[in-house]
Formats: sequence, structure tokens, C-alpha cells
Amino acid sequence: MIRKLNKDDNCWCGSQKKYIDCHCEFDEKIEYYKSLGYTVPSRDIIKTNRQIERIKESCKINIAVLDKVAEHIREGMTTLEIDKIVSETTKALGGTCAPLGFEGYPRSVCVSINEVVCHGIPSERTILKDGDIVNIDVSTRYRGCYSDSSRMFCIGNVSEAKKKLVEVTKECVELGVKEVKPWRLMGEMSNAVNKHAMKNGYSIVKEVGGHGIGLEFHENPFVSYVAKSGTGMLMVPGMMFTIEPMVNMGSNKVFVDKYDGWTIYTRDGKPSAQWEVTVLVTQDGCEVITY
Repeated sequence: MIRKLNKDDNCWCGSQKKYIDCHCEFDEKIEYYKSLGYTVPSRDIIKTNRQIERIKESCKINIAVLDKVAEHIREGMTTLEIDKIVSETTKALGGTCAPLGFEGYPRSVCVSINEVVCHGIPSERTILKDGDIVNIDVSTRYRGCYSDSSRMFCIGNVSEAKKKLVEVTKECVELGVKEVKPWRLMGEMSNAVNKHAMKNGYSIVKEVGGHGIGLEFHENPFVSYVAKSGTGMLMVPGMMFTIEPMVNMGSNKVFVDKYDGWTIYTRDGKPSAQWEVTVLVTQDGCEVITY
């Protein structure tokens, strides 16, 4: 139960300002939307300025790690070599790899190739081949704060069909980012993403989506990319979440590897692509803080 503040109390955000001069009007606006029946964010997922500064330090490392992967990724390397690059670079920059040990995950990064939708486990037996498309999903913990993003890479001579899937998936993310504005519903973002994927003949995975992030690896809300306009949580300044649609060339049906319990595949065996960014909702739009 969050204590109700008097207007002359110090604000809950730690600014040392009086509540009346800081977040009072903000909280009243959220309560107004709540009275209209909207789903509104709880205070614990709204980041303060001090928290945002700390989280952005983690984001810098996350981006640098993906940049390092981009420098070295090539045909013929194993996915375990990618894991080593991520692990060593993250450590050198003072961070730790958030996936390692998370709910039992055995590696430092997720590497998902072709029909692997997400959560591909690095292995010395899995080698990048000419024509592959691969998603590298990096997540970093730094001084108690978390960041997360992923990029697609085309290995060698990739077919035009796969290239288009990769390009359209990135466009989906970019269109979603444009719809992230304060005091709007997340469904507007989701609809823009889904609409563009469907326009190009693709489908989006329903079961796996984005998430809040910052003080924990996975926070509320769950972020769907198939939700309709006029639905979802109200976006307000200080919220952080990932935009990471998993776009399939064919059906959106997927299954989990029954042996490792992690790797998710397309049921029809057709390729899947994913780009991931983290956005911070601001007073007039949003800021992309990982990519």
C-alpha cells in the first residue's frame, strides 16, 4: 500500500522537492485516467530521474557489447564464440551478463538463427553458415540496473526473402517507437507494429513479447505486439520497456524445445526475425536508450 502524500511532503521520487511542486499533478492525472477505466502503471515501474541516470549507464555497456559483436561476427564462427565475446566484453566494461543463470538459463547471451524465434542457447556445435540470419540478444546488469537490446545480422549471401524479413522487422520497431507518446495507450504502438508486419505478409508471435526493464531484468508490463488500438496500459513519463517484435515469415505458431526447455522455434520451420530496443517515455515522446 503506497502512502498518500500531503502536498508539503517531500516527493516520492527523491527530488527533495515538495510533492505539490513535483509529482502531485502527475499522480492526479494518472488517477483521473484510472477513474475512466484505463489500466495505469503502478508507481514502482515509473523511474525517477536518479534511477534513469543509473540505468542509462547499463545501457551504454549493452550497446558497446553489441557493437563488439558486430565487429567480429562472421561465417564459420560458433555461437559459443559469440557468447565468449559477450561475456568478456561485458566483464571488461564492469557489467555482468543478465541472462546467465536467469531462471536457469545456461549462457551469457541468446543467439537465434533462422527458424529459431528466440532464446537460442550458444553451443560449440552450432556454426554460423552462409545465408543465415541471426539475432544476438544482449542483456546487461550494471550496479543493480538492467538493460536489454538485440540486433539482426545477415551472414554471407542471404536470400532476398530473408533480407526483406530482417528489414521489415526493423521497420516494425521504428514504427512502434514513433507511437510511444505519454498519455497514450500501448495498444497504439502494438497496432502499428502488427499492421506493418501483416501488410508485408508476415505474422507476429503472440506468446512472447516485450517487458518493462530497469531495476529488474523483467518488469511489468508485458508488452504485446498484436494488441489492438485503444487497449493496453497507459504510457506515462518515466516508464521504460522494450519493443522487440518477433516477426515470422510464415505462421505465428511456435514451440519450445522439449530437451533444453528454452529454445523457441517456428512451428512451420520458416525464418523469424527480431530487433529489440528499449524506450524511455518522456514528457513529449520517447527516447531510445538501447539499440
